[in-house]
Amino acid sequence: MKNKKIKTESERKPSIWVYPIALLLFLFVWQGLVLLLKLPAFILPSPQQVWMRLGVAIRDGSLARHLLATLTEVLSGLFFGILTASLLGYLLSKSKVLENILSPFLVASQAVPVAAIAPLLIIWFGSGVMSKILICSLTVFFPVLVNTLVGLHAVPDSMRDLMRTLHATRWQTLRYLELPAALPILLGGMRVGATLSVIGAVVGELAGADKGLGFLINVGRGQYDTALVFVAVLTLVLLAICLYGIVLLLEKRLLRWQEVK
Repeated sequence: MKNKKIKTESERKPSIWVYPIALLLFLFVWQGLVLLLKLPAFILPSPQQVWMRLGVAIRDGSLARHLLATLTEVLSGLFFGILTASLLGYLLSKSKVLENILSPFLVASQAVPVAAIAPLLIIWFGSGVMSKILICSLTVFFPVLVNTLVGLHAVPDSMRDLMRTLHATRWQTLRYLELPAALPILLGGMRVGATLSVIGAVVGELAGADKGLGFLINVGRGQYDTALVFVAVLTLVLLAICLYGIVLLLEKRLLRWQEVK
């Protein structure tokens, strides 16, 4: 029975060949569109032209420089966004009155797109890295906050009563009950936040910056260097995938105790 279950779970995992085949299919369709439509390079460059432009950006160091700037903003924004959202989520979960008071304001804040307030934040905090970190944090904040609340509210009351019976302190309850029980949902919020943080950084850089992959997109657009725009966008995609994968590895390690023996 156990072997049958293991076989079923392994069958659900995609083959390692799926990803390179999907990539080759994407490149084939891309090249086919270029040949079929016969569009100029400043509208739709070919994969070869993008690859050559990538080589130029790597050799002159511009890609590494702008990638480092964006990565710094993303990681900083992700850290502060998760930290503040987790702390506020914990406080709200402990006070129903506070949650009822702040929830409408938190939900209303999500009705305003970050792209709309990004220019204001750059005016208030300057075009430096601080405004970009703030934009990233705001982008990450709400999904992590919601997942924190949902995870903590999902802890059974019977388990809380048990901890009170054992005279556990608030810290012990958090460490041994609330955090392990809510961790799967919290990590789900972190997965969403990891990808949204990249979007937040790019939105801030597009609004006003002198470095970063968003700035590189603006440069390529202004110079009609569409291949450079593709290079920056594909680098952003790769960055988001890497961050998502890191959170998945973290989730697998922290939730190893949930695996059925």
